[in-house]
Amino acid sequence: MLFEDMQRVLTAAVLVPLVLAIVFWNSLPALTIAAAVVAGLATWEFLAIAAKHAAPAIPRVPVLCGVAVLFACAYFRPEYTSAAFGALAFILLAICAFRLPPPQVLPATAFSVFALVYTGWSLTTLPLISAQGNGPSLLVLLFLSVWTGDVAALYVGRNLGKHKLSRLSPNKTWEGAVASLVATVMVISLLLLLANELNRRGIEVLSYPGPALRTLLLATLLNIAAQLGDLLESAIKRGAGVKDSGTLLPGHGGVLDRIDALLLAAPVLWYALLAQQAL
Repeated sequence: MLFEDMQRVLTAAVLVPLVLAIVFWNSLPALTIAAAVVAGLATWEFLAIAAKHAAPAIPRVPVLCGVAVLFACAYFRPEYTSAAFGALAFILLAICAFRLPPPQVLPATAFSVFALVYTGWSLTTLPLISAQGNGPSLLVLLFLSVWTGDVAALYVGRNLGKHKLSRLSPNKTWEGAVASLVATVMVISLLLLLANELNRRGIEVLSYPGPALRTLLLATLLNIAAQLGDLLESAIKRGAGVKDSGTLLPGHGGVLDRIDALLLAAPVLWYALLAQQAL
């Protein structure tokens, strides 16, 4: 357990600064490419899990090409993303229909199209968020909400957890879930204080306009979405009888294991921004 914790810390020590560097670089092309690479790796792992179900012959390369098309749309013409997704769904159906035996067509198509949504489209919201006026600040809010909640849930749940949260993940507890939410609110409160202090000194690195309570409520929503995303990925893995989605990240499992919370939290933030703009 100690060795695994050391691996988790060392991996995080490399990945966290790298992610923050990309965020604060504030280069939309760089962020889009980075998100697309992560999405591609997560998609490959998801399709490997899906292959353990009833769809062993999923056309992986066409699905990865579809994910790339979604990111290209998100970067060049985001208004066409929905249309591109619909076209890709029918293209994948045609590929499965002509390449696979009839009994495999439906499951292979279903997993392929879901991969576009789950590990592809979900992460295209990152460059869309980044393109907002205070995009880097919003991404910091998103990542801190996810990371803080994940760490608090892990260590509080492991040491103090007694009440199981869900049958989807036997290691998740209500104590860990509550600690996750409380820790997120506390850290985001500190983030808001830091942003205000920096702005007072004329350093406009972080910007969260509007009432602080609104930002804290948003962080709460992101934390809940992140915890749900974690549980949903656990359900997918348990259904396939696997513990981790991969072995690429020491101490964390696969890429999909590392970003499972983000896959739901990022779209929630994007839709929250759209709702705010509509009001």
